[in-house]
Amino acid sequence: MAAKRASISDIARELNLAVSTVSRALSSHSRISEATRKRVWKLAEELNYQPNHLAAALRKGRSNTLGVIVPHIDGHFFALVIKGVEAVANRAGYNVMLCQSNEDYVHEQKNIETLINAQVDGILVSLARTTRDFGHFEKVRARGTPLVFFDRILDGVDVSAVVLDDYQGGYQSVKHLLDQGCRRIAHFGGPQHLNIYKNRYAGYCQALHDHEIPFEKELVVFGDMTLEDGMRGMSQLLELPQRPDAVFSASDFSAVGALQVLKQHRLRIPQDIALVGFSNETFASLTEPMLTSVDQHCEEMGGAAVRLLLEMVQERSTPPTPRKVVLQPRLIVRESSRRGAGEPVAPPVPTLTPSR
Repeated sequence: MAAKRASISDIARELNLAVSTVSRALSSHSRISEATRKRVWKLAEELNYQPNHLAAALRKGRSNTLGVIVPHIDGHFFALVIKGVEAVANRAGYNVMLCQSNEDYVHEQKNIETLINAQVDGILVSLARTTRDFGHFEKVRARGTPLVFFDRILDGVDVSAVVLDDYQGGYQSVKHLLDQGCRRIAHFGGPQHLNIYKNRYAGYCQALHDHEIPFEKELVVFGDMTLEDGMRGMSQLLELPQRPDAVFSASDFSAVGALQVLKQHRLRIPQDIALVGFSNETFASLTEPMLTSVDQHCEEMGGAAVRLLLEMVQERSTPPTPRKVVLQPRLIVRESSRRGAGEPVAPPVPTLTPSR
């Protein structure tokens, strides 16, 4: 059994001193003599005393800790956002307490309770895929705890946030495919109550409209943006009488699922069907062919979110006006969509499906 950790009370009792005197000695208070400070520190070392910095901070009304809630830490995006968060937070003297919602609304509610109980100075959130209302965040607002969202926010809710211009990311992706000669472009979309997927879909639709390409409902497949969704979506598209010649996916995971199905059907990428994903996950440059994708400036997003949150922490005396920081996307073109100059585009070929 581990030995009980020594407390200030233990030191005070051993030295026959007041607890307040020991506390001041440990913090090198000027009112405590050098001889007393040495006695206290000597016994503290002998007893392996570890100061409770959190308790001390809370007595001063600050925990010097920021809470962060992410849907998951799988893959590249959220891992790099957290890296950006910690870099800026640590330089400002703050620790980071990380929670995962695991894409679950109920778990996200529990995360909020955990961070409130820990008395964090502010909270950063990227919403779970299944979150559809703002109720559990009102408790944070009611306590006056600064709250900043990043990447994923609920559509129609006015909050402080750091987001990517997902509309432009979608638009640029489809325009790139059109520039490659693609004309029948499908889209894998995510839950439309979340800003990122709604805006990527809007960019897709507008790019088609601006280039006088008719919108075809049968070419849009909505899902949860998993690899399995991409596989199902691609299989569904290949059953159409006229298959697409390109797919813009709102997630790299779904794009890779589509890539696997295309390989199983021995279709050439990008000559038969070109692919573009979103998020520039690490694996995007490891697939065969390498996946064209939209980079979201992950570390920059994390750092910007912390800076915005810390501004709100400093202004806690007044209700903060919601502020939004919008980062610009960058399309990284790789082999999955880059058709060679002058290379003929494969004409749409009806997909043969077995008779039932």
